[in-house]
Amino acid sequence: MALGSAFPLDAATLLILGALSLLLLLYFRRGSKCHGALNLLPGPPCLPIIGHLHLLDLKKPHESLMELSEQYGPVFTIQLGLEKVVVLTGYKAVKEALVDQADDFAERAKVPVLEMQANGYGISFGHGESWKQMRRFTLMTLRNFGMGKKTIEDKITEEAKYLVQEIESHQDKPFDASVPFTSAMANIICSIVFGERFDYRDEVFLTITKLIRENFNLLGSSRVQMYNAFPFLGFLPGTHKKIFQNRTQMVQLILNFYEEHQKTLNENDVGSLIDAFLVKREEESNNLDSYFHDNNLVTSVTNLFAAGTDTSSSTLRWAILLMMKYPEIQRNVHEEINRVIGTEVAPGMVDRKGMPYTDAVIHEVQRFANILPMNIPHATTKDTHFREFFIPKGMQVIPLLSSVLHDKTQWETPNDFNPSHFLDAEGRFVKRDAFMPFSAGRRICIGESLAKMELFLFFTTLMQKFSFQALPGICLDLTPLVGLTLCPKPHLVCAALR
Repeated sequence: MALGSAFPLDAATLLILGALSLLLLLYFRRGSKCHGALNLLPGPPCLPIIGHLHLLDLKKPHESLMELSEQYGPVFTIQLGLEKVVVLTGYKAVKEALVDQADDFAERAKVPVLEMQANGYGISFGHGESWKQMRRFTLMTLRNFGMGKKTIEDKITEEAKYLVQEIESHQDKPFDASVPFTSAMANIICSIVFGERFDYRDEVFLTITKLIRENFNLLGSSRVQMYNAFPFLGFLPGTHKKIFQNRTQMVQLILNFYEEHQKTLNENDVGSLIDAFLVKREEESNNLDSYFHDNNLVTSVTNLFAAGTDTSSSTLRWAILLMMKYPEIQRNVHEEINRVIGTEVAPGMVDRKGMPYTDAVIHEVQRFANILPMNIPHATTKDTHFREFFIPKGMQVIPLLSSVLHDKTQWETPNDFNPSHFLDAEGRFVKRDAFMPFSAGRRICIGESLAKMELFLFFTTLMQKFSFQALPGICLDLTPLVGLTLCPKPHLVCAALR
């Protein structure tokens, strides 16, 4: 009697059994030792096939890794399915890798779900020479368009007025701040990438921001973590396919803008990053090995939108939520704004030096919010000796930002929202070495100076105009909504004109 007739199996079960058989074959071909070349690195005992997945809360892996570091130290290895990973925790270990040995840890890990979206192109997930050229070009273009200068400051100040008008339109009624905050941040990127801003109710604009937010949520899901661990099962239905569909839709929307810019391009009047890219591509038209092609343009623009929209808008949402949670801190910010700026003149970057308390609050929001807890995984560029350990070329490395921003040796009250972390005894602002919300080293966030300017100008403008409160009787929950980034859970905001 055939096995299939004795134990009837449906197609799904057969598929799973086949996949498990393939897993076993791959596992035993690779050898049963979890650490292999990394046998000098500490780490927990692991199971066949799944490695250490059973030890991780896949919805909050950063918390699980923090717990493991307490037992195995600041440098240890884990196995995620068939992928070996080195984890770095704490300020000292992360700083030594990303800053002191910056070149050794400058590559981007080839994480399956990210490779599926970028194919090695663009700024955030690119590799090798392609990444270097895209990063260099983008930084130069951002600076040419005024990043960190008065030109961009004026655009942010203007956009802040539109955001104030949007909030005023709710006429003291409770509202969800996520859409207007995201739209405001996205418009700064639009002004750079496309050379124009959009109405907050523009359908294409709303679609782009919606796709970005949805993908950030999906990228942190446990199903995606499983796909990254076992990418050869990617043919099965799953969240990774929805991410790819969203990315494809967003790329098409960007291509529509790109085609319009091609039609109207004037090399003597470059008004956007797309224009600058097209000019550069024309300059290199005779170079068959040029990296200035459509794939790099579209992926780089997508990266700019994702990085420049979600993280900054989530941070601003955290800032207002924390002001609602701690009204005494909000009152102190109001008092400093009244004293330094007043109520009539729009805030400017020149005001920041005279506003140490507000500056400290913004920095503490970034530290406490811990927007990108896992960082984006790095990889070694060559065989590397780190401390007393050997890490081979191409090894995935997770410099855990969460462990830096909550390092007990660096912060007096790491788990509390405490602006005093950035103030001395006389109330003056102080920089902290362990403040790394933008990561560090070669892969530090390309828009760090832009994000800092956005947060200061948007936050001070909103605090100058409004007092923020929660709905009566509502206990505000500071537990984050987990995705690739940590954003506040949905909540309503009451904004009263001051």
